Amino acid sequence: MIQRDKSQKPQKIITSAFAEEDAVISKFEQTLRPRTLAEYVGQEIVKKNLIICIEAGRKRREPIEHILIHSPAGLGKTTLANIIANEIGANIRITSGPVLEKQGDLAAILTNLQNNDVLFIDEIHRLKPAVEEILYSAMEDFGIDLILGKGPSAKSMRLNLPRFTLIGATTKISMLSSPLRDRFGHTFKLNFYSIDEIKQIILRSAKILNCEITQAAAHKLALSSRQTPRIANRLLRRTRDFADFNAAKIITEEIVAESLSALGVDEIGLDNTDRNLIRFIIQKFHGGPVGLNTLAAATSEEEETIEDIYEPYLMQLGFLDRTPRGRIATENAYKHLGIKWQTKDSQQSLL
Repeated sequence: MIQRDKSQKPQKIITSAFAEEDAVISKFEQTLRPRTLAEYVGQEIVKKNLIICIEAGRKRREPIEHILIHSPAGLGKTTLANIIANEIGANIRITSGPVLEKQGDLAAILTNLQNNDVLFIDEIHRLKPAVEEILYSAMEDFGIDLILGKGPSAKSMRLNLPRFTLIGATTKISMLSSPLRDRFGHTFKLNFYSIDEIKQIILRSAKILNCEITQAAAHKLALSSRQTPRIANRLLRRTRDFADFNAAKIITEEIVAESLSALGVDEIGLDNTDRNLIRFIIQKFHGGPVGLNTLAAATSEEEETIEDIYEPYLMQLGFLDRTPRGRIATENAYKHLGIKWQTKDSQQSLL
């Protein structure tokens, strides 16, 4: 039996060299996000209007008006907020609606802002009404009213705030109250990206990640990215993993096809959940209509997840329709799954 020398210290598996390398990699991955409007691909109308308001504010030497950005998830709302702050040379404070539970939480952030700072609130539609009311005077008058004490001895105190720019982001603009929505000077909607724009994003990200990818492979990956930059970058990272595993120096169409197949993603970006969702409507309800709560129960997904994550892209493809009675699968959905399309008359005869 070999005896271990107790005076000898155990070797560290994770050394400081590895820790430093991990920190470098983490910082390296974060650079995938563009930092200027010139680097930002797509959304040309939004970019044009932003350039105008930024330059106008710079000439007047005052902060730009408050901005509201709305779009489905993953289209670049947070990235755009950071770009705006970078373009005007301002610091940015980032928070989200669910985090701000009390009025004091928002007041603490507002009072710590400096002149020309940018306050970014993600999922702003989830602000509680009491917290939202503080924003009204802060956005319009750059001041907030605080109540000190309780009962008859309570006093009201007015705090002046620096002139700042609020950028709100939401995936559900309809859930914003009218008083809050009307206080934004600019409202921008981010649309789904074209295949060519997603391809440009993939090629740019590949250079940053120091991996080589062919034009054909980038195009194939773009087709499966659901017209969303966040998904495109995620699929690129996973494809890079397959390339490194196979010791391939260049990401080719074959490697992209292998990685997408392993991930369960088809040629137009649908995953297993998407296909199961459509197949359930077709096979169980003869193409619909079917209610959202029924779909959620059958697919073991939350209603909000189906409505916010899966439905927008399926509707963009023309695979799904919303009606007052529920969701309906279209003829395109039947064809994609290889199921024979049945007209409404033939469906009624089956019933």
